[in-house]
Formats: sequence, structure tokens, C-alpha cells
Amino acid sequence: MSKYDQQWVADYYDEYGEKEWDRWEKSPADQVKFHVHCHYIEQYVKVGDRVLEIGAGAGRFTQILASLGARIAVTDISPRQLELNREHAKEFGFEHAVEAWLLLDMCNMSDLPNEEYNVVVCYGGPLSYVFENRDSAIREIFRVLKPLGFAMFSVMSLWGAVHEYLLDVLQVPPEENAEIIRTGDLHPDTFKDCKHRCHMFTAHELRTFLEKNGFTIACMSASNCLSAAWGDRLVEIQNDTVKWSELLKMEVQACKQPGCLDLGTHIIAVAQKQNKARNAP
Repeated sequence: MSKYDQQWVADYYDEYGEKEWDRWEKSPADQVKFHVHCHYIEQYVKVGDRVLEIGAGAGRFTQILASLGARIAVTDISPRQLELNREHAKEFGFEHAVEAWLLLDMCNMSDLPNEEYNVVVCYGGPLSYVFENRDSAIREIFRVLKPLGFAMFSVMSLWGAVHEYLLDVLQVPPEENAEIIRTGDLHPDTFKDCKHRCHMFTAHELRTFLEKNGFTIACMSASNCLSAAWGDRLVEIQNDTVKWSELLKMEVQACKQPGCLDLGTHIIAVAQKQNKARNAP
């Protein structure tokens, strides 16, 4: 039985609503994660690039893409998130950069032309929600990207989730924890009381998956590592502008170290499309 339930994902984010806009700013720790994600957008998106944003949500990264001069096709599986993206685009003045708002499932983007986009941004975990359908999703991303275009991913991290939420993890019965760790799947099949559903990757797993599907890895990073699990203690650091600036610089540097890739809540990967997918016939 398939673990991927597109209606569950759509319903979850319809209900999540405005919290999707707020979640990147609600604490200093979340702002660190947002900063690291944006660092890579700023490195790889150029003025005039046509960008496909998958799982764009309420528009936090859409706004950043617009500020860089990109032309964006905004997509999401949640009607409510698309509605919020439109509202925020109008409110904050980035609607001019959006070519279209499209309701779609990343596993089937057949309405989009081949080799249309310079960059695909797939931040916030969309690839984690499709479970066993990830092969279909990655083929679609490969198809719509221009040759040598970049795809930018962030996926839920298995060990990073344990790192940040250790006390909660240890409340799960050991046999269910063992199954979650074995499969990477947070799902009623592995943990009967779970409130969220996603596949959590390791850095090695994500790298292998992308390379198998015709991409070369330009860079990988954790979303956070130095500040993970510091919680309220980060407020004092943030109140000192010099220390906060230094922390953000060190986070970007530390998060890309091989030993730190699995320490954040998300794993970020920037992957470049090669001429032909390795697993293509």
C-alpha cells in the first residue's frame, strides 16, 4: 500500500494555513534555518532566471526569489497555500515576479513543457512527502529543467530530527523508533500515533538518489547545526547584532562540512542537471 497520500498533504497544509508563512520567523532558531536556505538561493539564482518553485507554500522563498530578479512559476499541492502566496505577493509587492500560480502534484507536472526552467526550487520538504513516488517526482524535475540547470532541494533529515527533538523522540516506544530509523519513514505504518507523515533522509541517501537520477551535486548543507537545540538561549545572541551576524556566518560554514550534514532539521542539496538521467532507458 502506498504511503504517499496527496490528499493528506493537501489537507495538512490547507489547515496549516498562515503558520506556513510565520514558521520561518517564529524563533531565532527558525531564522537561522531560513538564512541558510536563502544563502543557497542567492548563490544560484540570477536576474532573469525562470524558476519553478515546487511546494512554494505561503511565499517566503517566493519573495526572496522575486528580490533577486527571477521570474517564478509558483506551485503547490495545497489550494490554501496558493491562495496565501497570492495574498502575500500582493501585500508585499512581489506579484510582478510571478508568472503563474499552479495547483499541481510534483509527481505529475505533465502540463509543464520540457526544459523550461533555469532553476527548480523544492524547499521545505516536498520530496519528503512523496515517499515511494520520489522517482516520479525527480524525473519530472529533471524533465522541466534546462540542460545544466540547477535543482535546489531541502528534505527532512532523519538524524537532524533526532538531534533537535531528542526528548520527544525518546517518548516513542523503542520498537517503533527502530522502525522509523530503519526506514526513514514517519508514517502510521511505522509509528501508529504520528501526527505528521514524511520520509526523513540521510545525507548519503539524498546524494545517492540525486546522482542516480542524472544530477551532479554542486553542494550540500544542513539547514542548521551549531544552533540546533539551543532554543531560547539564542535570543541573547540575537540581541547582540555582532554576535548574531557571526553566528549566521559560522552556521553557513559549518553546515556544509561533511560531518555536519545530518545535524539540521533539513538537508539542503543543490544539484545540476546533466545531459541525460543515468537511469533513463
